[in-house]
Amino acid sequence: MTIETIEHVLPPIVENRSNDGCFVQLDNIVLRYPIGPFVKGSIKTGLFSLFGHTPLEARHKRPYVTALDGVSFSIKRGERVGIIGRNGAGKSTTLLTIAGIYPIAGGKLTVQGKIQALFNIGLGFEPDATGRENIIYRGLSMGCAPAEIRERAEEIIAFADIGDFIDMPLRTYSSGMYVRLAFSISTYLEGDILLIDEVFNAGDAAFQKKAVARIRNLVTTAGLVVMVTHDMSIVNTACTRALWIDRGRLHMDGPAQEVAAAYLKETAG
Repeated sequence: MTIETIEHVLPPIVENRSNDGCFVQLDNIVLRYPIGPFVKGSIKTGLFSLFGHTPLEARHKRPYVTALDGVSFSIKRGERVGIIGRNGAGKSTTLLTIAGIYPIAGGKLTVQGKIQALFNIGLGFEPDATGRENIIYRGLSMGCAPAEIRERAEEIIAFADIGDFIDMPLRTYSSGMYVRLAFSISTYLEGDILLIDEVFNAGDAAFQKKAVARIRNLVTTAGLVVMVTHDMSIVNTACTRALWIDRGRLHMDGPAQEVAAAYLKETAG
């Protein structure tokens, strides 16, 4: 399933509800990716530091690239927010930061509510463990309590519909079975904050029909939704608000249609 499908899955836009309950807030967030072999903490740097020296390469080579630079915004319950921008602007990085996957170098991240992420849906899978065991592993990686995982396990297995393979190692699965199980786990262990990356696959055509219905339900019941997209029609029809990220900074934040129009005007040439 691609993001184009999601446009027809999302329910009509609703007015923002109260700002209590789940919310996301980023205050002056800085996120850096280490680059090169001589970053702080490398073996070579560590050995030299024992003798009070820093390798020449470490002194002159920039050790990181700044992916997010002082990004601040808050999202309240009831909002559907589209994150837009050019390739490499920091859109997916922002989403992964909200999810708590990327550690921040500065600022403060506040998230109230359980996150449900529809990106990298195979996160937390162990190839030598069975499908049933991976339900537990993935659930734990999503922050779910063991009792909650056990309660939903049979529903997940039924939805995935992979038969006896559920008790076989994941490495024996076809790519289709892998995706079916991953999607089933990701969408049945529900959260308050729904994060959607631009493109994800939900298996064969027959399974996608069930997947569309599942996503519709998730978006309807989620406290707030944040999605990354390049498609401005998605922003205009499915989002109440848009965040335009450019070169790791928040370039514009406002009503979805206004931000989308400004982005299209600037990038048209």
